[in-house]
Amino acid sequence: MLFESFATAHSTIIWSGFILAFIMGAVVTKTNFCTMGAISDLVNIGDSGRMRAWFLAIAVAMAGVTIFEFMEIFSTDSTRPPYRGSNFAWLEYIIGGIMFGTGMTLASGCGNKTLIRIGGGNLKSIIVFAIISVCAYFMVNPFPGSDKTIYSVVFYSWTSATSISLAGHQDIGSLLNSVTGIDTSTLRIVCGTLITALILLLVFRSADFRSNRNNILAGVVIGLCVLGAWYVSGGMAQINTDDASYSWTEYANDDNWSMLEESKRPDGIAVQSYTFINPIGESLGYTLGGFDSNALTFGIAAVLGVILGALSWSLLTKSFRIEWFINLKDFVTHVIGAILMGIGGILALGCTIGQGITGVSTLALGSMLALVSIIFGCAITMKIQYYKLMHESDATFFKALLSSLVDFKLLPKTMRKLDN
Repeated sequence: MLFESFATAHSTIIWSGFILAFIMGAVVTKTNFCTMGAISDLVNIGDSGRMRAWFLAIAVAMAGVTIFEFMEIFSTDSTRPPYRGSNFAWLEYIIGGIMFGTGMTLASGCGNKTLIRIGGGNLKSIIVFAIISVCAYFMVNPFPGSDKTIYSVVFYSWTSATSISLAGHQDIGSLLNSVTGIDTSTLRIVCGTLITALILLLVFRSADFRSNRNNILAGVVIGLCVLGAWYVSGGMAQINTDDASYSWTEYANDDNWSMLEESKRPDGIAVQSYTFINPIGESLGYTLGGFDSNALTFGIAAVLGVILGALSWSLLTKSFRIEWFINLKDFVTHVIGAILMGIGGILALGCTIGQGITGVSTLALGSMLALVSIIFGCAITMKIQYYKLMHESDATFFKALLSSLVDFKLLPKTMRKLDN
């Protein structure tokens, strides 16, 4: 798509991201797609339907990215956040993922689900949103009157020392290239195709899943929305000037672009797709900055799109319901969960959508590690909650943790402290 100016291209891309997010919000609300719910169903009742929908979304997005990159329509080598970055911060992926998984369990849903619940009338989620926004914002922005962030104060000194600096990108294709010498693009198409095929095979093995239209609809549409955002931000716009023709991101990152157009460079310009924790933090900066149009990012537009999509479907189906905290314990639990999500989501470079679908679609090893850590954090928290509920009198946190680890076969049965 050709544009005569950067401003027009930028506006079109922001609006396109909003529309795709609106569709995502409506479909997630309709189908009850929920990543925390997917883990809960599997851990508590052995139902894999929503988990398969989640992985179907991964497969759809991964297939699209693999094909589009092979066709050179766009590249995810340099993105926001840097999924394929050469800094493999493995400890941050693990700790951040576990924190996020624990937090989303305590706060009744991940970042995306928080937005969905806001659209459905859940006032608890507005509180969760506000706390996430503050924590996420100050993870990457300094405190007032200081040059310190939460990340620099709490994590940097010990987590950064464990990071591995790679010679190239951290996606599977690039890593195999460093070992085999085979062309990276060839390895990416092969690995992307094989992994996608394997996921689809595992997903559609279930007859129950094949007969559940809502789960299939959710997986396909969410995967396509993530892919659509990649295309919109990375391959859709072409800007013609008197001097040259640029892609949107090339033009935005040109050191001399401000000489071509006398205006401030907008924030958040990059190839990107959907992730929700950092954009929720950006929404605080956008508000504090007086709603400056240059601070309106793709991510903020996505946040608004999901909320309004969920609100529209809730009103259309008359399912809009006002909800509030049951008691003080419920409030405190959600606050703790929101803090863990805001900090953990930034540390892990994303959430269940941002790393779990968007990041994994790039074949980034860090995204896969973060996804596993998120699932583990969520699942172990659910198990601990179960044991504390079933053994109120003697279920200390330590006993519940040990018994949960035994259930996941991470500890021997002799270390069980509570009956299942």
